[in-house]
Amino acid sequence: MLAELGHFSLALAFLMAVALAIYPMWGVQRASQTMMALARPLATGMFLFTAIAYGALTWAFVSNDFTLSYVASNSNSALPVYYRVTAVWGGHEGSFLLWVFVLSCWTVAVARFSRAMPQPMVARVLAILGLIAASFYLYVLTASNPFERLLPFYPVDGRDLNPLLQDIGMIMHPPMLYMGYVGFSVVFALAIAALINGRLDAAWARWARPWTLAAWVFLTIGIMLGSWWAYYELGWGGWWFWDPVENASFMPWLAGTALLHSLAVTEKRKLFKSWTVLLAIAAFSLSLLGTFLVRSGVIVSVHAFASDPTRGLFILGILAVTIGGSLLLFALRAAGLRSLANYQPVSREVMLMGNNLFLSAATLVVLLGTLLPLVHKELGLGSISIGAPFFNQMFSYLIGPFVALLAIGPLSRWKNQSLLALRGQIITGLLIAAVGSLLINWQYSGIEAWALVGTLLALWIGVSTVQEIVSRHGDGQAGMQSLKRLTPSHWGMVLGHIGFAVTLMGIALTSHYSVEKDVRMAVGERTELAGYQFEFNGVTSLQGPNYRGQQALVDIYQDGEHIAHLRAEKRFYQVQRNMMTEAAIDGGFTRDLYVALGEQLSNGDWGLRLYVKPFVRWIWAGALLMALGGIMSMLDKRYRLAQAKTNAPVEQLQGQTV
Repeated sequence: MLAELGHFSLALAFLMAVALAIYPMWGVQRASQTMMALARPLATGMFLFTAIAYGALTWAFVSNDFTLSYVASNSNSALPVYYRVTAVWGGHEGSFLLWVFVLSCWTVAVARFSRAMPQPMVARVLAILGLIAASFYLYVLTASNPFERLLPFYPVDGRDLNPLLQDIGMIMHPPMLYMGYVGFSVVFALAIAALINGRLDAAWARWARPWTLAAWVFLTIGIMLGSWWAYYELGWGGWWFWDPVENASFMPWLAGTALLHSLAVTEKRKLFKSWTVLLAIAAFSLSLLGTFLVRSGVIVSVHAFASDPTRGLFILGILAVTIGGSLLLFALRAAGLRSLANYQPVSREVMLMGNNLFLSAATLVVLLGTLLPLVHKELGLGSISIGAPFFNQMFSYLIGPFVALLAIGPLSRWKNQSLLALRGQIITGLLIAAVGSLLINWQYSGIEAWALVGTLLALWIGVSTVQEIVSRHGDGQAGMQSLKRLTPSHWGMVLGHIGFAVTLMGIALTSHYSVEKDVRMAVGERTELAGYQFEFNGVTSLQGPNYRGQQALVDIYQDGEHIAHLRAEKRFYQVQRNMMTEAAIDGGFTRDLYVALGEQLSNGDWGLRLYVKPFVRWIWAGALLMALGGIMSMLDKRYRLAQAKTNAPVEQLQGQTV
């Protein structure tokens, strides 16, 4: 009965979305305050009915309702309760229900926190979100329904959740990633509403920037959690291995990062309006493309959810209409988005535009590298592979000039900047970074050139960020008072840039100085790797709630001193008959020691894989700093104060600046 309630609630949410897509927009055309006022209650109703449907499916998993096909395929009575809750999004149907639930959350958030916007603008934005939601509700109801029953026959126990997903990473990673993906729909709706209205100004940028920051923060954390999950679950390097599904989340992140910088220029100087709108369209379009890639069955990946290409046609249709319609509207309205402000060839505006161009080029590289093999195969031209060497080489060419603009940009001024005036700061920053890079790399035998370059670039960003604060705000008591007056948005920028530098440092060092070793070891035997001694002390039995297995006991020594005791596991999941490896990791500030248990050999020895990964945790620490910077920028009271004034018509806000 609860499943029928969920299905019925989902149908009502679809009707609410259809009404939301029609009546508020119609009200704007008729200048009807009553019809426009329907937007908020319709958005709330859509959210409530979707929440009921999502809650019904969650309870079906918790109560082991195997009469539902989706529950039977993705759960088991022996599965721990917390994994049953997260199994809701462990397969195709449930992941799409999570998608529309998150979209309804963003929609009701816009309805709740946009009371300062002019009513016609709110009506347009919510109507566009309603149109997007209606298309996905229709998809869930017709092609991906999680409430289908198996009556009259159903299993006593389910097939169990994919063992790869029975992990804490599964609890946190997908919801955060979806919050980022779907969050860009708000920015997209704001951009389309501005194009329809024909007005895009500083006030619009102030409305769009907090929503962009929120989506970007969630996506940053989601990607970071996915990287961490792949690292300890699959044994990957901890940052990027150019899997197509990883690329699907990386592309909107790159576009969203460019959008944040472009919005800053539009807000401050009323420039790059067309470019900003195009980036807003691109960020959400790439999010939809990622949804298509992951759930259409066109790619094979450990991350992919679906293997039914017919479902992908529906998603492809949504993608085509969204991208095609928005670009057509952009083409019709772009001529009216001309920027009138003046600036010189060397200025902060130009630095930020250069920054955007390199981010866009990086996005294009990832897009082509991901899609070209698919297109090549579909055209009957055979299979081709574009792997890590291509991506790494292209990004190596892009990172240098990108970091140069990132380091020099904050030091430069708006409108006009003399490079000669910055010469001293640039040279000083590069010298400090070069010396620091040499000192950091000197401790490793056989200095790697790219590691040296990577650490130099990371340190240059950090040094230039400090230089920017010192040069603009001086020293002494007056300087301290000036620092206190810095806005949260400014400190958010500082944290974001420092976070990127920390991540870049981690990538450079762990990519080039990580060492690994496959060994066969008898009980009591020791082996050395990168100055650490690994002692194998045998294997014990392991029994879990829905698996059994073995765990290797490994002690680690350095210079004769015991520093860690690790337990690396191999688990056999009895229902799906799958074997999974659970690595043991001793994490540290400057290195990780990583042990994975292999197979038992014929003579009783065991195979083990050992890693020493320097600075790998800096990758995730940097991502957290970037996310923290985004949160701090969102808290800037300037946006709240600016919105408090926007009860007036948009026309009265066009002269305001930040």
